[in-house]
Amino acid sequence: MNLKRFAFFILILVACTPVFAQRDTIGLTTIVAKTTKLVTSYPFEKVYLHLDKPYYAAGDTIWFKAYVTIDQHSPTILSNIVYVDITNSQDSMMRYLKLPVVNGVANGNIGLTTAEFKQGNYHLRAYTAYMRNYDPDYFFNKNLVIGNAVDKTVATNIAFTSTAAAAGLTKVNAGITYFDPKEGLALAGKKVTWTVVANNEDLSKGKGTTDQNGVLKAEFSGAATALKGANLVAVIDMGNRTSVTRTFPLKAAASDKDIQFFPEGGELITGVRSKVAFKAIGNNGLGINIKGTITDNDGNVVANLASQHLGMGVFALIPEAGKTYKANIEYADGSKSTYDLPRIKASGINLSVFNNDSENLSIKISANSTYFPLNQGKLYYIIAQSGGAVYFAAQTKLDAPIYSASIPKNKFPTGIVQLTLLTDHGVALCERVVFIQHNDALTLNINSATKSYAIRQKVKLAITAKNKALPVAGTFSVSVIDETKVPFDDNAETTILTSTLLTSDLKGYVEKPNYYFISKDVNAAENLDILMLTQGYRRLSYRNVITDKVPQIMVSPEQNGLELSGVLRNNTGMTIAKGYLRLQIPSRNFYAETVTDMVGNYHFSKLNFNDSSKVIITARANANGKNLVVTANPETYQAPTRNNMAFDEVANIDTTMKNFLLNSLKQYNNLHQLKEVVIRAAPAKKVGHTDFPALTGLPMMADQEIAGSVLRNCTNMALCLQSYLLGTTVDDNKLYFMKSYNSQNKKPIQIFLNGMPVDLMYLNSVNTANVESIEVFKTPGLSGIDDLYGTSGIVEINLKKQEKGTKISFADLQELIPPPNILTIMPTGYAVAREFYSPKYDVPKPGTFGGDLRSTIFWSPKVLTDKVTGSTFVEFYNADGRGTYKAVIEGMDADGNLGRYVYRYTVK
Repeated sequence: MNLKRFAFFILILVACTPVFAQRDTIGLTTIVAKTTKLVTSYPFEKVYLHLDKPYYAAGDTIWFKAYVTIDQHSPTILSNIVYVDITNSQDSMMRYLKLPVVNGVANGNIGLTTAEFKQGNYHLRAYTAYMRNYDPDYFFNKNLVIGNAVDKTVATNIAFTSTAAAAGLTKVNAGITYFDPKEGLALAGKKVTWTVVANNEDLSKGKGTTDQNGVLKAEFSGAATALKGANLVAVIDMGNRTSVTRTFPLKAAASDKDIQFFPEGGELITGVRSKVAFKAIGNNGLGINIKGTITDNDGNVVANLASQHLGMGVFALIPEAGKTYKANIEYADGSKSTYDLPRIKASGINLSVFNNDSENLSIKISANSTYFPLNQGKLYYIIAQSGGAVYFAAQTKLDAPIYSASIPKNKFPTGIVQLTLLTDHGVALCERVVFIQHNDALTLNINSATKSYAIRQKVKLAITAKNKALPVAGTFSVSVIDETKVPFDDNAETTILTSTLLTSDLKGYVEKPNYYFISKDVNAAENLDILMLTQGYRRLSYRNVITDKVPQIMVSPEQNGLELSGVLRNNTGMTIAKGYLRLQIPSRNFYAETVTDMVGNYHFSKLNFNDSSKVIITARANANGKNLVVTANPETYQAPTRNNMAFDEVANIDTTMKNFLLNSLKQYNNLHQLKEVVIRAAPAKKVGHTDFPALTGLPMMADQEIAGSVLRNCTNMALCLQSYLLGTTVDDNKLYFMKSYNSQNKKPIQIFLNGMPVDLMYLNSVNTANVESIEVFKTPGLSGIDDLYGTSGIVEINLKKQEKGTKISFADLQELIPPPNILTIMPTGYAVAREFYSPKYDVPKPGTFGGDLRSTIFWSPKVLTDKVTGSTFVEFYNADGRGTYKAVIEGMDADGNLGRYVYRYTVK
């Protein structure tokens, strides 16, 4: 971290504020020093993922590169591991990856198997362990849309209308359109049963028949709060004893249009002219157009308003003493509503900022006629910081009701700047965030020999990277997609610029963030400033700075690679000091040794092993080693968090992504040919809960059963279990059903392994290849297990039977029943990054054209430019798709300068 740079700016700027008083005070110096100390002692890390395309289908692979930065976007020197995970709409973990970070970057991939990834919206996160100490809103968060066209016999489209009903209820009218996914023909005359479910409880149910257009209508009512967390589960009878179930979230149906008002500086003050920003959103959480008037309590119109971008706009108001104000709103559909404006302070001071000058920020401090006489002559501070680093600090006496000043923009880096007005006691009175845009990103360029190519023709893209006019060495990732197959709104893209410079510093959802970076709209800069007025920035609280309140660091930065720790005890439970332990990773032929501390703790660091690797820790070499017990500390995981990008969810994936899914199905069928299967003998009896005496009282039929075969891609049983169990969550290393977890007397699920009670962390040592099945019971039947263990629900994991006649070696027996002084575990290691396969068509075979249906044509996460020329190139072959191909390059140099460039060419 470049601390000298921060100190330089602070000292120069305090001395270079001509409008403000030129003498410093202890108070201001103290605030600046404490702020600098806080950000240097507790820096902010950021993670950005460059994905190969904006959405996916089951059967695809997500290819990505992680950029991990710190201190104005420089490659991190703090963390050496980055985490990437995917959770479904039930907050169950579907994928969890650890990746090694080298020079601030890492790359990986996630296979989306058709059996596991049902069609829907998922939550993709990326973060470091150190970032877990802060609000998860500052993780890399993305709504991941995944369609599934494989084995799909029914496609759907749903539309909602909602109205207020009696007793504060919301009445919902839902229309579900059923149609054939391949031909698009309506499925008329089909019987459908539906249920509205929230927290595993039925709120409403009904049945009906689709009309000639394939539409099934369902009407129901409920409290808006209950409906927001509910799902409409519809089951259509397809005949021949087959049915198809579809689940539709109801949060959009239960929400209503809403408007929020944001006075600049935070509050409206009598007699002070203020800008008031507003944001109007529809029931899907996205911006909607409105117009209207502001009237006082006498009915006089004092201002007009109209949204100018994504439901946002701004108007000016001078509140008068003794008056109240209302906003009279008319929506695009003709409906109207009225809202009260925020409360007006009778006495106060305000900070306003004008960001319309390309060279300077203009600031104005305004005290009203009540506040000024009481505070005349007192000291006030202005502090401006970006990323926690103070770039401007000044003070003034309140000698007049209005003060104005200009701050050169070149004192700030590109990105969000927080300006705060404080008293001489360090109390923050007003805040304003602005976005400084210097247009100083790396100049990246892609060129090709021609702008038009043939299918399967070889393409060579020449790449250059410059910082202004100077060539730079940088690390980049390049994606090329068939844009005809994967169309997407450029304004809505998440990019290295939108994420690192904008959204990663803001709390709340930003709609279409790339608009503010690529738009040619003359009002784009003004619209960005309105966005700043409507968003929350809470990276730094001066209240915490003044009171020396620092973040609680519960998770340390991972600077030593993979680590394992635990405790060595004897068979009476006493810890063993200075005990000798030996670690072995057979797959890597790796050995390490350590000695426990005075309370028996051991620690291995700087480890490097892949997922599914077996790790053996033994204490046999100690005196009386046969009486020692080795245990490992459980791994800690970041629990699923609210998807703050949920407004990007796609409700009707079948229709929105129709062409993409049809192409995905063709591609899947080309790669998976059905083969004849001959059954030669009756299948062997499967292991089940009835084979174990402790579980004989359970119901004969499980509420959910999972075949062991679906775990074939799972490397961590404890983590994967959460992915497959419906309606469950994990808290404090315990598994719960959501209904129990949300109750006042929450009780965990009891887990059994072959009839033996175990805890969730024990499953880290279970080899998923040995699992026959998993049975889930919501009720204990006659077993009495819930009363015995104080639990609610049972999960039984059945291991495969050893075939009769099979000889078991001593080593195998020892693995099945290991002695306590030998610990064998399979901790979460680094995910193995595969290489992207790009076919070569040097000699195209006749009759094969039309079979290459790839949507991602090329992906490379390891594109490096050299310092001398700043250039490099990539080569690949086009697929059989005709149309526009889109090449995107993103990345950074060693100094944290970011860059992105988009290049398009045609394939005929």
